[in-house]
Amino acid sequence: MNPATALATVLVDELARCGVTDVVLAPGSRSAPLALAVHADSRIRLHVRVDERSASFLAVGLARRSERPVVLICTSGTAAANFHPAVIEAHESGVPLLVLTADRPPELRDTGASQTVDQIKLYGTAVRWFSEVGAPEERPGQVAYWRSLACRAYQRALGPYDPGPVHLNVAFREPLIPDGDLSWCESLESDAPGPWIRARVGSPSVALHLPPTRRGVLVVGDGATNVRRYVAAAGMAGWPVLSEPNGGARYGDHAMSTYHFLLGTPEFADRHRPDVVVTLGRPGLSRPLLNWLSQADEHIVVAADMTRWPDPTRSATQAAQVVEIPIPAGDDTWLHSWRRAETAARTAIDDVLDRAGLSEPRLARDLVDALPNGSLLFSGSSMPIRDLDQAMRSRRGLRILANRGAAGIDGVVSTAMGAALAHNGPSYALMGDLTFLHDQNGLVLSPREPRPDLCLVVVNNDGGGIFSLLPQATLRDPFERIFGTTHGVDLGYLAAATGTPYTFVNEPGQLVKALRGEGLRIVEVRTERESNAMLHGMMRDAAHAAVREVMS
Repeated sequence: MNPATALATVLVDELARCGVTDVVLAPGSRSAPLALAVHADSRIRLHVRVDERSASFLAVGLARRSERPVVLICTSGTAAANFHPAVIEAHESGVPLLVLTADRPPELRDTGASQTVDQIKLYGTAVRWFSEVGAPEERPGQVAYWRSLACRAYQRALGPYDPGPVHLNVAFREPLIPDGDLSWCESLESDAPGPWIRARVGSPSVALHLPPTRRGVLVVGDGATNVRRYVAAAGMAGWPVLSEPNGGARYGDHAMSTYHFLLGTPEFADRHRPDVVVTLGRPGLSRPLLNWLSQADEHIVVAADMTRWPDPTRSATQAAQVVEIPIPAGDDTWLHSWRRAETAARTAIDDVLDRAGLSEPRLARDLVDALPNGSLLFSGSSMPIRDLDQAMRSRRGLRILANRGAAGIDGVVSTAMGAALAHNGPSYALMGDLTFLHDQNGLVLSPREPRPDLCLVVVNNDGGGIFSLLPQATLRDPFERIFGTTHGVDLGYLAAATGTPYTFVNEPGQLVKALRGEGLRIVEVRTERESNAMLHGMMRDAAHAAVREVMS
């Protein structure tokens, strides 16, 4: 057996023993040994994408939803560089990826050889661990090295306290395909029923016990863990819960779906300064929330990894792996005050949206209301996730995800596909037109590839709608070209080019029917940027007025 085939066979076998079930491949020549080994392994579901960027974000989606490492493979050269944005997203959001980049052997580097670039530590500090595997040789001890390396890489990607991407750079010499000879200097098999090395992870340290208080608040952002436990504890303590849509805690009587508007009302924010705020995950959608957090007297951040806890406002006073929220004595005056303001703001916002016809915030609200229990909703990171944050009502039975690690618009179609393929139930995605166009290659699927049950809801306002809500919108002369970026693309034709079923919606009542169906499909909703900016102002003004009235 040639060394390239031997290394690939052992590496793929050991990763499958560790628990890998999904591998995403961007085809190429130098990665042929890995591709053939994966294709031959019945334990692994293989996904092939011709665009490396789409492939890498597909892997991010699979790993994000399944919460276990997914292997990502490419050939040498710029193919590996195209993985970089997805590696950054996985690094920032703690998604377990195993990136295997095939490479030319050392003797071809720095010689001008085709498709040969410097891949050593290509992703810099955006990976949890890097290893230059080395060109395989037929000599005793290689199998133990390869298997132990695979176990180390899998466990480092998994975490569990700091999951993220791991990069193995695998150099192969020719021949790259099996030569028909099965002999090797030592057995390539493993007698162990499971992985070569079984990693045992201890329990976290002793919990931080908080003083009893009714005047506490639980804030939940992206990437939060153990959410249900903390929501239950906050409920017993009489604390309001301020959760971003993708935080997973916007449900129940304590959830404040309008917290963005409540804390944007100065009178309310000033009167509702808590004794303590406990934060899970990374909040970052609402500027009023971040401003309010920056003024907290006691702000405790819960983070599994004590080397990199999130604190964008630099207001954390303590960081802990586990926090115990006690049940205090006293009445529910604090919670009732939040609830009264929430009810008033919710009524005001819904009234504005119902009277305005089809709009981006109303689409976000109505989409969440329409989805069946057990659904997955993947959101784009620009306006859609903010529309969800400001307009969606509290509800159970829905999983909401988004690429909020680096919060870019790239790779959203592919990430949503990956998440849908890992989800056991119907899946949906909400994104803007520029986000959709940025990853339109994600729609390119071979007939032999696993296909998700995923409805892509695309808000088409012919450009970058979020900029109409920013100070750039006042620069009338250059705005449209360098911020608004009108594109004029007919999404129906794009859907037809890839054979993707397509539906157009221009009335609120058409949404529920348009969402029906199975498989990959597109629903386009047309909106207008300037009127959308005005509507957001109307929502804000109505909510603030309602909150002030109930406070008086």
